[in-house]
Amino acid sequence: MSQNPHIFIVDDEAPAREMVGDYLKMHGFGVTLCDGGKSLRKEIEGCTPDLVVLDLNMPEEDGLSIIRDLKSKINVPVIMLTATASPIDRVVGLELGADDYVAKPCELRELMARIRSVLRRSGPAKAAAPEPASAKAEKEQLVRFGTKWLDLEAQALRDDEGNEHPLTASEFGLLKVFAANPKRVLSRERLLELANARDAEAFDRAVDLRIMRIRRKIEFDPTKPSVIRTIRGGGYLFSPTGDKA
Repeated sequence: MSQNPHIFIVDDEAPAREMVGDYLKMHGFGVTLCDGGKSLRKEIEGCTPDLVVLDLNMPEEDGLSIIRDLKSKINVPVIMLTATASPIDRVVGLELGADDYVAKPCELRELMARIRSVLRRSGPAKAAAPEPASAKAEKEQLVRFGTKWLDLEAQALRDDEGNEHPLTASEFGLLKVFAANPKRVLSRERLLELANARDAEAFDRAVDLRIMRIRRKIEFDPTKPSVIRTIRGGGYLFSPTGDKA
């Protein structure tokens, strides 16, 4: 059985919960997605989470009542996501037993840092560092890209056997941007901005050529890209494992 912490994400907005879920899965966490209090209760019957990430503002049942109900039944850490919640809502949430809160739209790296911090405080058994199939992942340095792993620390691309596949500096720069923005459509201009690639060759066509080279290295089928997909009129979208959702 996996030792990796299992996180329940409760948010009525599918894109938001899927984006958070994909990011956490990419870093080795077990993830269950729930669209509200009803589905959360149903999932908990079959599996007790190590932590719950809960949106406070949902139409069917607000997060505060879910926290109250949840804490009355099981002692599970809760991190609240607050978009328009007033300071009093956050205070009430903390008084009801929530362990922390993060503002929406959340910075994914900050949310993951908060999750790890709460897990460490909640007990040694739950604080085990998640590993996505490699010992180095405990430092959050490995990111899955289709058939390969990107080692952010070593700036290297490797397959499951550990063999390294050469990357140019510009290719690594683009992969690093995608790793920090899973499931987000990024325009060519935004990609160049985030990759600090505003040099003489930083034109739309240059980005397309770099991504074409990257696809040859990471896609399950480079002729039908599913990991880094082209969004017509929008740019590119990164799906860590090549899923279409």
